[in-house]
Amino acid sequence: MSPVTEDRNEILLAARGLKKHFAVKGGLLQRTVAKVRAVDGVDLAIRRGETLALVGESGCGKTTLGRLLLRLIEPTEGDVLFNVPKGAYERIREDGPHVSKDDGQTNNLVRQYSMTRLRRRSMKSLRRFLQPVFQDPFTSLDPRMLIKDILAEPLIVNRIATRQEAYELGAKQLQEVGLRAEHLYRFPHEFSGGQRQRIAIARALVSEPEFLMLDEPTSALDVSVQAQILNLLLDIQQKQGLTYLLITHNLSVVRHMADRVAVMYLGRIVERAPTAELFGNPLHPYTKALLSAIPVPDPNRRRERIILPGEVPSPINPPSGCRFHTRCGFVLVNCGWSPRDIATMAAHLFDPSRNPEAAELSQLDEVVIQGDRLLLAYRAPATEVQRERVEWLVRARAALPDGIRFRAIQNVAVDDGRIALEFLHPVEPPLLEVSTEHVVSCYLYPTAEVPRGN
Repeated sequence: MSPVTEDRNEILLAARGLKKHFAVKGGLLQRTVAKVRAVDGVDLAIRRGETLALVGESGCGKTTLGRLLLRLIEPTEGDVLFNVPKGAYERIREDGPHVSKDDGQTNNLVRQYSMTRLRRRSMKSLRRFLQPVFQDPFTSLDPRMLIKDILAEPLIVNRIATRQEAYELGAKQLQEVGLRAEHLYRFPHEFSGGQRQRIAIARALVSEPEFLMLDEPTSALDVSVQAQILNLLLDIQQKQGLTYLLITHNLSVVRHMADRVAVMYLGRIVERAPTAELFGNPLHPYTKALLSAIPVPDPNRRRERIILPGEVPSPINPPSGCRFHTRCGFVLVNCGWSPRDIATMAAHLFDPSRNPEAAELSQLDEVVIQGDRLLLAYRAPATEVQRERVEWLVRARAALPDGIRFRAIQNVAVDDGRIALEFLHPVEPPLLEVSTEHVVSCYLYPTAEVPRGN
């Protein structure tokens, strides 16, 4: 075993301020015109020997986070920590992702345990301890290689065994996952989906890893085969003391497999708790919506289905404040409403040619977003009378049941001939502990801090 893993510390893997932004190219010169914020500031710890489930809608960044933890892709910002003592991790976590350069102790701890800062040669010695099992067994196995070569390759590349020893160890591992030694001399296309996934698991296990990233390991399989693979993974974990990151959208699998659950939405973790606690007492509105989608096997029992309105926002330009507030049924004034949330409506509401109630105003020429302000530029310079009319329209709209976004406007003023609608400054709620090991990022709970206006 590598000297790095001789001390089996409590935290096997941890993300600290982890971000991954993918550039969107455009134009004749293919310049960067935008960035997809796939993972946008994640702090997460995976304890040795546990199964942590990462759940969320498709496109929320689950697979990207898993690949970052294995350093299959490089982060834009942040660190992945490996094999960290609990005390050291607590010190790093308390100081947060942005540490002063003068804080030598915390910076030294990060450098000591960070995989992200390792050079390629040093990182290669860790690869064998961190292995993935991908979603689709039809594409994750090389169709031109015999199974014996697929299983032997990790051992030969990492110089763990000679070729002959690698074949013997591969045959042994194949039997561990429920296949026979004679299968070594077949190609992947000769197996069923469940058998291929068993081969993929055998390939991940042959180098004696400590951590497996299970990226939707059963979603491409028949229902009858899924339970066999899940039970196989549980048996292997108990025998070998492995640590799992289970990436899935199947919450029934989560309840069966996971010790803890982290809920991800639009690149951020919004709730984290032990499995029983999360299923019994979900706190975040997004988590409640996910759990309401689980089928109930009893036909006489019904669960209230929470249908989320609208579409998932683009990770290129995520909502300000709480990223879920545009689809939340419990949204508050301070959840992060910004000028862009009413810009389209403002072009109608404050234009006398479209809204008779705005008849006292002159022709609206332009609506401009400027930070936390929405500027209404009229053909003639705005007067105090017109400002009062705009303020009346804002209050009238705020009084309607769906007028929550207008209630976030804290002031209406005249600025250089334009009328400025000033919003509360949006602040994303931090992940705070509501009960033991149950953290949530939501302003609905009294332990979360509520931002004040400027």
